[in-house]
Amino acid sequence: MTTLERLESWRTSGAITSAQYSAIAAVFRRDRFSVFVELNVLLYLGVLFCIGGLSWTVRTYFTDLGDTAILAGLTLLCVASFYYCFSRGLPFSRQRVESPTLVFDYVLYLGALAFGVLLGYLEFRFQVLKESWDNYLLLSACLYFFLAYRFDNRLVLSFALSTLAGWFGLSATRFGLIHYEAYRVPAIVYAIVIALVGTGFFQSRMKPHFLRTYLHVAANVLFVALVSGVGESLAGMGYLIALVILSGLVIYGGFRFQEFSFAGYATIYGYIGVSIRLLRGVPDESSVLAYFIVSGIFVIAFIAWLAVK
Repeated sequence: MTTLERLESWRTSGAITSAQYSAIAAVFRRDRFSVFVELNVLLYLGVLFCIGGLSWTVRTYFTDLGDTAILAGLTLLCVASFYYCFSRGLPFSRQRVESPTLVFDYVLYLGALAFGVLLGYLEFRFQVLKESWDNYLLLSACLYFFLAYRFDNRLVLSFALSTLAGWFGLSATRFGLIHYEAYRVPAIVYAIVIALVGTGFFQSRMKPHFLRTYLHVAANVLFVALVSGVGESLAGMGYLIALVILSGLVIYGGFRFQEFSFAGYATIYGYIGVSIRLLRGVPDESSVLAYFIVSGIFVIAFIAWLAVK
């Protein structure tokens, strides 16, 4: 019996689904397949490396190049990128909009990153805002939100959310609302706020497909904040209880809405938090190693079970 015949028998018996059969059979038949995702990743990485190289060049050779040349070059790059996007972009819609050209998203990506480098250089060289320099982050976040919604780009939306997170934490610290070691407090508030904002936009049908990005960022920030508090002596148990409850809710939601990624990292964060608490004060390295071997097997098995549900 050939491999394809065996696959057919498995599909007939219900051992594998039709979708699984099609995916596996295509490999054995050596059918042509799309590398669109892989090419997109490489293009995004190419833009990221390009802007990283640009940032390094500006930082290393700014005395040789001069402020005028650097500012003019960065400004020209931003203007050219945004001009291309606004001249080629499709009309705004509250619903999903496809990219008009193959390179459109990458040009938008490049312009957004170049804008961040430009603002960073302005403050580095001229200290315009001085102690309030973190407001550059707020300005960048506002631009990224506008670009994300105008051109329907979830990657730029993630830039906006991460930039806003930086501004949120730095502003709270600057005004004396928290101490450095208590960064988790604004992180928790930030996560709750953006989850509510994303849900509000979803309810109003403004780019409803953006909700997933809001929830991904909010969940990860909230999980990291709770895990960071599990090891504390006094409040650690409270953080652990909150982490376990959140992990359970997210895993349930992942099942209910068929979102494996949420359930997967909820399991991992929960495991990390429980492990930190259980292993506090355990001096025996062999016991720690045995714990990770045994518990790790169960966690991997559970994640694998989640993947096939």
